[in-house]
Parts: sequence; structure tokens; C-alpha cells
Amino acid sequence: MQCLKSMLSSIEVLILAAIQGISEFLPVSSVAHLVLVSKYYAFNNQNLLIDICLHLGSLIAIIFYFRKDLFNFIQNKTFLIKILISTIPIIPVGYILYQTGLINHLRSLEIIGWTSLIFGLLLYVSDKVKITKKIDTEFNNKSAIIIGLFQVIALIPGVSRTGITITSGRLLGFNRFDSAKISFFLSIPTLAAASLLGIYNIYKVGSAELNFLAIIAVIFSFIFSYFTIVVFLGYIKKFSLNIFVIYRILLSLLLLFRSEERRVGKECRSRWSPYH
Repeated sequence: MQCLKSMLSSIEVLILAAIQGISEFLPVSSVAHLVLVSKYYAFNNQNLLIDICLHLGSLIAIIFYFRKDLFNFIQNKTFLIKILISTIPIIPVGYILYQTGLINHLRSLEIIGWTSLIFGLLLYVSDKVKITKKIDTEFNNKSAIIIGLFQVIALIPGVSRTGITITSGRLLGFNRFDSAKISFFLSIPTLAAASLLGIYNIYKVGSAELNFLAIIAVIFSFIFSYFTIVVFLGYIKKFSLNIFVIYRILLSLLLLFRSEERRVGKECRSRWSPYH
């Protein structure tokens, strides 16, 4: 019995790692997928420690993939400074939303459905913008600030951090690959900040023991994240972002359908309640 329970727990963490690793680096919303999956299955092992480990796995993957570029940035600090400039807006806004609990009011199926749809369509529009800039010569402080402000919007569940930063890069005239590259570099301080905030919250409530499931979360989050980065960057060199737009539209329709289904269900239960 204990062996079966351990196996089920491992499968749960594997599913969470797949959702985190794949959706973190694609222009789709990881929150939308977590919410949708959780409607059909209640995760018993999704806690703060597992969340931190999942983010940590993605962080290690992106650092490992761009290790040569990051070493060059350390030698040439100009690009690194621009990435840090882009990150500044999201950290205080994100901290306020999470610490005050305001973010929880935005996690409804309806909001996530509409944001997935609206920003999916915006992704389509941005991908039609003419390419006029190159990351090596024209990614300046102004571009960094604009992309950083767009990234703040990703705090709204359903928007997708990767999606909105690629959208902003394309709207500014960068090609798909450069836009994705900027987006992925921006994920490094963002994921690091999320991990540090999680560690701080664990410290506040008490110690958390590093267990087998936490190790699995890091390893498989790394594997799924790294695989997604490799495949996605290879894909956008050859193809448009239309497949992700279509997927987001279908996902949003499913979420909105589920939201309406829940609303109707509540109305029926309220109508037939003996206390009504």
C-alpha cells in the first residue's frame, strides 16, 4: 500500500513537472494548464516546497542552455544590465500581489479564459509586424523598459510570461528567435525571484524537509524545461507562432465553457436549495 502511494505521488510530481517545464517556455499559460488539470484531478503533493523545486528545475535548465551566452554577458555587462532593467518592474508588483493575496482574486476560470484568448490574439497580431531590429545592436534601454512593463501583465493568470514578452519583442520589431531569446533571459531573474520568495515563505512558516519528491521535481522539471527550450527555439526559426495562437484559442474556449458550466451549476443548486 505504501509502495502504491509513493508511486502515485511520484506520478503527480511528474505531471506537475511536465506542466511547469513545458508551459513555462512556450507562449501558453502555465497557470491555465494547472487550473484546468486541477479541475479534473486534485493534486495531493502540490505544496510550496514542490513549487520551489519545479521553478528551480526550470531555472537550472535555462542557465545550462544559455551558459555560453551568460558567460559572455558577464564579460560584457551591457546586455546583462538591460535584462536586469527589464526585470525591475515585475518584482515589486509581483511581491505586492502575492503578499496581499490579490493574485488569488484573479485566478477564476473566466479571467484565465479571457486573458488566454485576448493575449493569444495579440500574439498573432504581433507576429505579423515587420522585422526591423536585431538583438545585438538595437536592444537598448528603451526596449528593455518596454518589454519589462509588458512582462508585468503576465502576473495576471492566463496571460503567459513567455507569450507576452515574445509579443512585446515582436511589436518592437525583433524577429521571433531574438524575441524568444530576450524572453528566456528575462525568465532567469524572474524564476530566481520566485524561488527566493518561496524559500522566504518556507522560512517564515517553518522548515521544510528536502525529500525524494522534491528531488524528483527538480530533475524532471529540468528535463522537460530543457527539452522545451531546444524544440521551441528550433521550431520558431522555421515556422510562425500560429500553432500556439490556435492552441490558446481552443484552450480559452474550453476554460470559458467550464466557467459557464460551473456558473449554471451554482444557479441550479441555488434554485433548488431548500433554504432558497
